[in-house]
Amino acid sequence: MLGDWYANVLFWRPQAALFVNATTFVPVLMPLAPAVGVVARFPLAMAEVLGALGVDPRFVEAEMTEMSTVVLAKTASRQVLGVMNEFTFMAEHTISIGRSDPADLLGMSVWLANTIVGPISKEDGYTPFGALQRVVATALPDH
Repeated sequence: MLGDWYANVLFWRPQAALFVNATTFVPVLMPLAPAVGVVARFPLAMAEVLGALGVDPRFVEAEMTEMSTVVLAKTASRQVLGVMNEFTFMAEHTISIGRSDPADLLGMSVWLANTIVGPISKEDGYTPFGALQRVVATALPDH
């Protein structure tokens, strides 16, 4: 239901990977190291973020199942690139002023999921979390 995810490397200390969902713009920050396994580790990191956001475990499990095959390709969406750049800026700013711990990637992911993102509609509260709630409600109408 969530569709494609795009990733970028953040050259922090330690380095991190930022994944952003193309449908909802939900961010997932996770440790990059070891870089060779970051794609394989992503489904568990995504599940952790969705769980922290209170998403129904049935939805999370279905998404993880769909991630059994991976195709790596260049990001085609300028909107996703713009959101990734904005998330990077916001995260780096909160770290630089001492409001965020760079080691708390889960907490930062949840915080970013609740920030206003321009491409998200008013009906979704302008936030990735709001857009995610809509997708989950569509997938699990009894939720």
